[in-house]
Amino acid sequence: MDNFDLHNHSTASDGLLSPTRLVELGASNGADAMALTDHDTVDGLEEAAAAARRLGVAFVNGVEVSVTWGETTVHVVGLGIDPGSPVLAAGLKSIRDGRLGRAARMAQALEKLGIPGTLEAALALAGSEKRLSRTHFARHLAETGRVRDTQHAFDKYLGKGKPAYVQHEWSRLEDAMAWIRGAGGVAVLAHPGRYGLKPLGRATLLEEFKRLGGEAIEVVTGSHRPEEYATWRRVAEEYGFLASRGSDFHGPGESPVMPGRLPPLPASLVPVWTRWAH
Repeated sequence: MDNFDLHNHSTASDGLLSPTRLVELGASNGADAMALTDHDTVDGLEEAAAAARRLGVAFVNGVEVSVTWGETTVHVVGLGIDPGSPVLAAGLKSIRDGRLGRAARMAQALEKLGIPGTLEAALALAGSEKRLSRTHFARHLAETGRVRDTQHAFDKYLGKGKPAYVQHEWSRLEDAMAWIRGAGGVAVLAHPGRYGLKPLGRATLLEEFKRLGGEAIEVVTGSHRPEEYATWRRVAEEYGFLASRGSDFHGPGESPVMPGRLPPLPASLVPVWTRWAH
C-alpha cells in the first residue's frame, strides 16, 4: 500500500465533487488511501469515510487550516485528526466566521470594477456562508465569461495584489498548530512552494513551523510543478521533515492532477503515513 493521496477537497468547502464522489474517483484511479482535507471544516469526513469503507480504501481524517503568517496566507494540513475535538471545532469556527465579511468586501471591489451581483452568485455556488471562498467567486466569473477559467480569475481580479483581492486575518500559526495537535493530528505544511517566499522568509517559516510541532511538508503535490519536487525533497531532508503526498484536488477541469494519480515520493524520504500506517 503506497498510493496515498492526502490532500483533497469536496463540496464541504470549495471542491466540485461530493465527499462520496471524490473518494470514488480516487479509488477508480488506484488510490490505496485518501484524506479529505477541506478548508477549515470537518463536515465532509463522515460521508467520505463511509464511501472509503465501502470501496476498500483506507481513509485518513483531515482538515486544511488557513493561517496568516506575516503578510502571507499559508495552509497547514492536519492529518489523523479527531473530528470531534472541541478545541479543533472552536478554532475552525473562529476562522469560518470571518468568511462572509471578507466575501462582501470582495464583492464591493468587483462592483466598482463594473461586475455587480457577485456575492449572491458566489453564495449560490457555495451553498453556505461558512463554505464561501474566493474559488466560488472565481467560478462565477468564469461561468459568466468574465474570465477564461478560474485561474484567470485569480490572475486578473482575486489574487494577491489584484484589484479585488482582500487581505484577511486567518488564524495564527501557533493557534492552528495547537488545534491540530490538540486533536491528535500530524501537522503538515501544505504546498510550501506556492507561497513565493524569499530564501530568508522560507527558512523562517520552516523553522517556526518545526518549533511549533510541525512534522511534515508536502513534497509531491498538484500545487507543485514536477521540477519543484527535488527542491522540496532537499528541504525535507535538511529539516528532518516527514514527506506528504497529495493532489490538492478541487475538481475536474480545475486541478492539474486527479486524485490517486500523483508520482511517488522520492525514495530517500520517510512518508508521513508511517506515523499511523503499518
